[in-house]
Amino acid sequence: MRSPARKFEDLIVWQKAHAYVLAVYSLTSSFPKSEKYGLVSQFRRAAVSVPANIAEGWRWNGIADKKRFYNISQASLEESRYYLLLAKDLEYGESSKANSLSEEVSKLLTAYIKNIKLL
Repeated sequence: MRSPARKFEDLIVWQKAHAYVLAVYSLTSSFPKSEKYGLVSQFRRAAVSVPANIAEGWRWNGIADKKRFYNISQASLEESRYYLLLAKDLEYGESSKANSLSEEVSKLLTAYIKNIKLL
């Protein structure tokens, strides 16, 4: 059995979300320069929002506040998943690693939110 998390970095959901951001940065680094202020910027901003909101939610004590930040993470993840689809359709690079991580983060976030209800 795992010991309780003492900081947000201990959360597996945050670790996977951070890995997702790194995968998005790697993927978008090869996008056309014309996308620097368009798709690259939007994609990275949405991806970064996922672990950032997990970290912020970690510090809140109230269940409703925590859930609100984790729900924002879910919404940002869905937004960035659209950008994955768009990048694939535009043939901007290989996105299987980011896709896999996004699926994993989505499942972990859903489970984490359900467990918060039980506190």
